[in-house]
Parts: sequence; structure tokens; C-alpha cells
Amino acid sequence: MSAKKQILFPKHQILLEQMGENIKLARKRRKLTAIQIAERADIARTTLYQIEKGNSSAAIGAYFNVLKVLGLQDDFLKIAADDKLGRKLQDLDLLK
Repeated sequence: MSAKKQILFPKHQILLEQMGENIKLARKRRKLTAIQIAERADIARTTLYQIEKGNSSAAIGAYFNVLKVLGLQDDFLKIAADDKLGRKLQDLDLLK
């Protein structure tokens, strides 16, 4: 079974590309090569290349492993941590 390519709107693709660039900069700040990160994250070099380009086909586990190698695994907890819309909907329901 082949993986289905995720389709994103251009503005959302830009967000993934920015995240990839942030990951690449974090790697370079630590003076680590792409090969070092790929080996430590137990992923292919091409997968790291996809992550650093913001490719939506890279597995979320691969993103996590790269962040872990960079010491940024706690950043994963920031995803959906501030659910403003959910709180507003909940507050509206509580006011009924």
C-alpha cells in the first residue's frame, strides 16, 4: 500500500516550509551535518531533506525523532496546546 500524498492549501504549505527551515537552522546552529542528524534520528538522509523542506509526506514520527536529536522534543507539546477556538466554543456552551 502506498502512502497518500497530503494536499495542503498554499498558506498551510508555507507553515510547513517555515517549520522545516526552523529545524534546518537549529541543526546548523548546533553545527551538525544532515548525515549526523539522519543517523541519530534513525531516518534516511532523504527523509531529513524532506523535513527541512517542509514536505507533508514525511511521517510525524520522523519529525519527532529529528526534534529529539536536536533537544527540541518538548516543542512537540506546543502543538495544539493553546486551543483558543475550543475554549470559546466551550465557554459559549457554558453560558447557555
